[in-house]
Amino acid sequence: MADPYSTLGVSRGATEADIKKAYRKLAKELHPDTNKDNPKATERFAEVTNAYDLLSDKDKRAQFDRGEIDEHGNPSNPFAGFGGQQGGFRGSSGGFQGGFGDAAAADLGDLFEGIFGGGRSRGGGFGGFGGRSAPPPKGANAAYRLAVSFEDAATLAPQRITLQDGKTIDLKLPAGVETGTQMKLSGKGQPGPGGAGDAIVTIEVRNHRHFVRDGDNVRLDLPVTLKEAVLGGPVRVPTVEGAVMLNIPKGSSSGKVLRLKGKGFTAKGGTRGDQLVTLLIDIPADDTSLKSFAEGWTDARDPRSGLG
Repeated sequence: MADPYSTLGVSRGATEADIKKAYRKLAKELHPDTNKDNPKATERFAEVTNAYDLLSDKDKRAQFDRGEIDEHGNPSNPFAGFGGQQGGFRGSSGGFQGGFGDAAAADLGDLFEGIFGGGRSRGGGFGGFGGRSAPPPKGANAAYRLAVSFEDAATLAPQRITLQDGKTIDLKLPAGVETGTQMKLSGKGQPGPGGAGDAIVTIEVRNHRHFVRDGDNVRLDLPVTLKEAVLGGPVRVPTVEGAVMLNIPKGSSSGKVLRLKGKGFTAKGGTRGDQLVTLLIDIPADDTSLKSFAEGWTDARDPRSGLG
C-alpha cells in the first residue's frame, strides 16, 4: 500500500473531516457491490479502508508522521538512524564498510554482544547501548464489508459476520450508525510475529422501498383515502419496528405531516429520532358516486388565494 495520504488523495495537513470526506467518496466509488466485475476496485477499496483506519486514529497518524510506523501500522526499522547511506556502520579506515547489507538475517543481538562484551540483561537492550529492541510487528489489518438492512440499522439489531478463518462474530451496531461507519475488531486481522492485526468492518446501510432517512428521523409517504382524510380515524402504518395504528385528524389534507415519536434512528448521544408520516390523499380515477357528489357540492373557499 502506498502512503495513506496519497491513497486517500489528501495532504498531510488534512483535517479529520477532510480525511473522512475523502474516504466516503472513494468508498462509494470503489464499493464491491458496484464493481462486481472489477477485482482491482475491490483491492483498491481495501487499501483505502486500511489508509483511513490509520489516519483516523490520532495516535497511529502521529506515529506515522514521525516515521515510527509504516503505512501498514508496523514499526519502522529500529536501526534506521545508525548508519550511513548504505545502512549500518561506516568506519573511516576499514571496519564495517558494507553496513548490515545482506547480513540482515544475522542475529544482531549476538553481533553487538560480541563487539561490546555485554549481554542484554543489564542494559535492557544490546549491552552497552542501553537501548531497547523494537517490538515485533503485528500482522496486517483485514478489511470487511457488512451490509445492514434499513430496519436493523434503525433499531441497532445485532449483526453476525464471518471472518476469514471461518469463525463468526456477533456485532453490536453503534449508535449513530450510517453507511461508511467503521468498527474495529482488535486481534481479528492477519497473524504476525507481534500478534494479529485488527479487523476493520465497514458498514453499508441498505436503502428501503418506503422509508427514507432524514438525519435521525425516518420519513414515510402514506396514501390515504378521501374518506379517511375527511372523517379521520385510525389507520395502519408501517414502522422500522413493525406496524402501528396512527390516528388521522378529521379534515386532513395531502401534505399534512404526522409524527410517531421514537420510531427513527438512534443518535450518537443515545436519543431516538421520530418517524414523520406525510399524508397523500389517493383519489380513484373513475368513481361515479364520487363524481356525482363533487358535482353537487360547492366549496366557497379559494385554496389558491395565497398564491397571488
